Amino acid sequence: MLTATDLPETIALFPLPGALLLPRAKLPLHIFEPRYLQMIEDCMATRHRLIGMIQPRPTPGGAGERLHAIGCAGRLTAFSETEDGRYMITLTGISRFRVRAERTETAMPYRQAQVDWSDFGPDLGHAERDPALDRDGFMALLTRYFEAMALSTEWDSLKEAEDELLINALAMLCPFPPEERQALLEAPSLTTRRETLVTLMEFAMRGARGGDSNDRMQ
Repeated sequence: MLTATDLPETIALFPLPGALLLPRAKLPLHIFEPRYLQMIEDCMATRHRLIGMIQPRPTPGGAGERLHAIGCAGRLTAFSETEDGRYMITLTGISRFRVRAERTETAMPYRQAQVDWSDFGPDLGHAERDPALDRDGFMALLTRYFEAMALSTEWDSLKEAEDELLINALAMLCPFPPEERQALLEAPSLTTRRETLVTLMEFAMRGARGGDSNDRMQ
């Protein structure tokens, strides 16, 4: 288990729209671009094996690709290579970070940044609980959301999941737009993330059903 002293000042960045990684969650990725193949190889040569998942920020007129200030670093915990040289990897979320400055003078084909971990100390601790979670009401809302969006899931697994696994798995799996996923990432606590998740599901259902007022969680 990594501690605060293990976290590096500079990490490789993997900008990927819509990809959300949260602490202690797992994110499978399929790597095929040459620059990111090199990033994975370089990552495996480090002691920490960390890659910073971060979302691009929309820019007017498409002038360059700016990044959001906050991302989440994942540790490379599973790796396999296909016959044609692609990599199948899994990142396990370690901690969120704030970008201090991108490194511009580098020979690497991928982006790197100096990062600050200090705002996210609890990410390195134990799994969070959500003491305000009304599980029955939340699951009822989730059922309506999945029906409205024509989604399916393993309901038995969700019902038995601990608070953090339940909320974070849904935050990562539900088909929200990138900016809404960023809001879930930046939520300061598990309770806030669940409240944001509820708001996003209610909003999505109102859009899918033309503003049906019965979608609000009771």
